[in-house]
Amino acid sequence: MKSDGKAALVPRLRFPEFRGAEGWKSVTLGEVSTQVTEIVGDRKLTPVSISAGIGFVPQAEKFGRDISGNQYQRYTLVRDGDFVFNKGNSLKFPQGCVYLLHGWGQVAAPSVFICFRLRDGYSNGFFQNCFEQNQHGRQLKRHITSGARSNGLLNISKETFFGVEIPTPTSAEQQKIAECLSSADELIAAQARKVDALKTHKKGLMQQLFPREGETQPRLRFPDFRECGEWELKAVGDVFEVTRGKVLAMTLVKEDASSDAPYPVYSSQTKSKGLAGYYSEYLYRDAITWTTDGANAGDVNFRSGPFYCTNVCGVLVNTRGYANACVAALLNGVTRSHVSYVGNPKLMNGVMEKIEIPFPSPQEQQRIAECLSSLDALITAESDKLEALKHHKRGLMQQLFPSPVNAAV
Repeated sequence: MKSDGKAALVPRLRFPEFRGAEGWKSVTLGEVSTQVTEIVGDRKLTPVSISAGIGFVPQAEKFGRDISGNQYQRYTLVRDGDFVFNKGNSLKFPQGCVYLLHGWGQVAAPSVFICFRLRDGYSNGFFQNCFEQNQHGRQLKRHITSGARSNGLLNISKETFFGVEIPTPTSAEQQKIAECLSSADELIAAQARKVDALKTHKKGLMQQLFPREGETQPRLRFPDFRECGEWELKAVGDVFEVTRGKVLAMTLVKEDASSDAPYPVYSSQTKSKGLAGYYSEYLYRDAITWTTDGANAGDVNFRSGPFYCTNVCGVLVNTRGYANACVAALLNGVTRSHVSYVGNPKLMNGVMEKIEIPFPSPQEQQRIAECLSSLDALITAESDKLEALKHHKRGLMQQLFPSPVNAAV
């Protein structure tokens, strides 16, 4: 991973003041940083771990307890401004992830992590974005000769890690790029807070609009229904036809809707609200689905319009208007307590049909459903804005950094 004799690299997009500047030069992490090896000793600090895609997390939060034990005093003392490399592989970072400690002060990191601090003249923000792009992973994968060890960590030596090369411009250009991407991060964080606030608002509203456990009247009702009395407790099987989807080869499912495949296909996944793609046929229209098997067993959703669903989806059918967002939300609040966790989690048809929930009148159901659907539409719109901001940042990074092909070392 030597940079000798390599041509300077130039990104596709540069700020005006740097367009005539020299190209970027590749430097090794060993050249631009010093390893952090100071141990915690008797200091009382928060023991942390690192989760890919999240960053630093207290061990007590990630594992439910502090797992440092007798090793705590030999943990590494990490300060704000230090980087930490976790050699654990993950879907997002198969060759391990690197995160910058910020806003924690001082923490205790497991000694198996590689900790380092940049030298003067090198921007933390710039290098943080390099690691976010997985520039280290593209090089480290050639040095991994086997899978993870018994402790879940990859066989990556310190020498190999500090030999990773990062294409780097001048200090001034590093700082300019870091400031630009930091502004993008602030926009993303603000939008994420907006989405979270809407979800919290919806959750609180449902707690008011639905009766508490053991009760048959909600605390909050729309004016037209305040004198309508109690909701009626009924078993799901007394209101719905309880059925399920059918096996469908995913090779037949199209990624995008078209005239040949106009109908959404729903599966057991929770990503994209269970949408797996589109198909030429449909099984049901305006019905409620739930996941019968797997990690998401008990997840309930209302499906508007015609749709297809796979065999791991149970389906509740009612032609008198009881299949709506209101009843789906009512069910979703109780179904997980009926899931069997013996072996593979399951919520089968026979159990679902016996679940009892309080039903309001069809008119009140519809009013609540309209309210929840409006909130869902707003949450979806704001979530789409969040994804657009993330996509914009990814595109910006592709322009501001030399391409991986040209930067390969």
